[in-house]
Amino acid sequence: MTRRAAAALLAALALAACSTTTPRGGAYYKDDGPGANPPPNLDQIADAKPRVEPLNSAANRPYEVLGKRYVPLASLRQFRQRGIATWYGRRFNGKLTSSGERYDMYAMTAAHKLLPIPSYARVTNLANGRSVVVRINDRGPFHSGRIIDLSYAAAHKLGYVAAGSAMVQVDSIIPGSRAESSAAPAPQPAPQPVVAEPSGVYLQLGAFSARASAESFRVDVYRKLTWLSEAIHVLASGGMYKLHLGPYHSTDQARSVAQRIESELNFKPVFVVR
Repeated sequence: MTRRAAAALLAALALAACSTTTPRGGAYYKDDGPGANPPPNLDQIADAKPRVEPLNSAANRPYEVLGKRYVPLASLRQFRQRGIATWYGRRFNGKLTSSGERYDMYAMTAAHKLLPIPSYARVTNLANGRSVVVRINDRGPFHSGRIIDLSYAAAHKLGYVAAGSAMVQVDSIIPGSRAESSAAPAPQPAPQPVVAEPSGVYLQLGAFSARASAESFRVDVYRKLTWLSEAIHVLASGGMYKLHLGPYHSTDQARSVAQRIESELNFKPVFVVR
């Protein structure tokens, strides 16, 4: 096989391997989802154990998918990113990944567009503070606004299998370095009194009587607003759970975000000034 053909094959594998798996009306996207007999101990599946491995030269070459060129990192280094995570399941189980390995939906692995193959990363669900360590062995996802595709097992441990996607933080791990031990998960966004908020302008996206409803709506907002990179805080106040976005330095700065939210979600955020 020529180098050109090999590169094209890797890109095709990457595109085929990474797709959104989101339940719609009780069914998974394109009949994807968990296997018929998942392991009974999914919660106990151990995180990937970072170790020094030689990089896969073929999987780390620049490549093009859907008319866009990607240049993966050529070496292990510190890397942090926030965005939407998805997951992929039985439709791809057993198929080749970009590394040439078989995809195992019950292993702690993930696909990323740029991180070296193989490498390791800590992924934290910003909605609930849960964190896992995965091994990067595939490319994708190639949907706008989505930064990482996790295995079914990893998504299950992060608690977003049913939702299909979640806002996450990705931190690379360099085995044997001081950064490995310091790669702590992002703070868990537990409800706090409103008076504890720093001064500034906030956008209130909603108020709910139940914490679960607030969390569900927060995940839904992140899923729909793929461009949103700021944290949405859940705050307890007056027996309600309020979703606050911000703070912003000025009303004008907050207004531009509010207008975009209104145009895309068809509701007006409420301005809150501290």
